[in-house]
Amino acid sequence: MNTSSHVIEEPKFAQFILQSPKFAWFWLIVRVYVGWQWLEAGWAKIHEQVWVGNRAGGALTGFLNGAIAKTGGAHPDVQSWYGWFLSHVILPHAAFWSHVVSYGEVLVGIALIVGVLTGIAAFFGFFMNLNYLLAGTVSSNPVLLILALGLVLAWRVAGYLGLDYWALPALGTPWHKGTLATKTQ
Repeated sequence: MNTSSHVIEEPKFAQFILQSPKFAWFWLIVRVYVGWQWLEAGWAKIHEQVWVGNRAGGALTGFLNGAIAKTGGAHPDVQSWYGWFLSHVILPHAAFWSHVVSYGEVLVGIALIVGVLTGIAAFFGFFMNLNYLLAGTVSSNPVLLILALGLVLAWRVAGYLGLDYWALPALGTPWHKGTLATKTQ
């Protein structure tokens, strides 16, 4: 069997939702909503002494200790491997990670709201939501995780009504050089 000629196409509906600029309005709404959630959360943190001030790491230490405490019992909210990771990798450097979380949330929020590098910003938002869920925090994280996953899958059109309209053709992708790369050669 010649596998090089065997192509499994995406359903037309999936192509429309994830690739068509006609559906960009939907992703604009999702992108701005998710971006606003990240910006609001991060903005509050960068104005708190326990996140980025002279007591940086204080709030994160409390959060981490709460997550680590959820590793016990027959059906723990936090898996033991993740509890180990939190206690041995993150907790000893809580002040550093506190800054990463705070400014990361702000940067993801801004990038999603203005629609620049949307797929990358959505990936990092997805990654943060995943970590919050692994740490046993539910809140709005499942909804934001699913919306971020949609933005990652629709990256080609999710920023179409944003700065990606100009940025992606200029920057290019790993498999296609952008106009900036071709001008410098």
